[in-house]
Amino acid sequence: MNEENEAMLLEEEDVAQEVPSDSRNYLIFFIDDLKLGVDAAYVVEILNNVAVTPLPVVPHYVRGVINMRGQLIPVMDVRLRLGKMENEGSSLLVVLDYEGTSIGILVDAVDKMISIPNRVVMPVPAHSQKLVNGMCTIPDGSGTMLVLDCVQLLSHD
Repeated sequence: MNEENEAMLLEEEDVAQEVPSDSRNYLIFFIDDLKLGVDAAYVVEILNNVAVTPLPVVPHYVRGVINMRGQLIPVMDVRLRLGKMENEGSSLLVVLDYEGTSIGILVDAVDKMISIPNRVVMPVPAHSQKLVNGMCTIPDGSGTMLVLDCVQLLSHD
């Protein structure tokens, strides 16, 4: 792990320790003009310019795998999973670990890590977007964040 990645992980650990019990830290990232957030507890690492090895006979949104310190991690293009056009320039990878399952998601840009009170995260209307399980106005007034549902992200629908 390079020094930049180590520093980022140490900063995330420091932020995670300061979260009140009625709040959660979210890593906010962009897909086009959408601000999406994922619970920071699931974030393992953020990588830039990683070589992805393509795989045959996988869903169109699975770009392939990466080798991260001897562990093969599948890479998903969240843009395609959300029904958006492919962006060949996406090379920023957020590695998530949800209940022992690791996955890398390609994103356009990472914005910030922010603590958001649980009470302000509202459920999305039923069947409106199956990959999103909540939304909220970001407390600093910088916009609206959609909360990515890791369970649905890992499903094969």
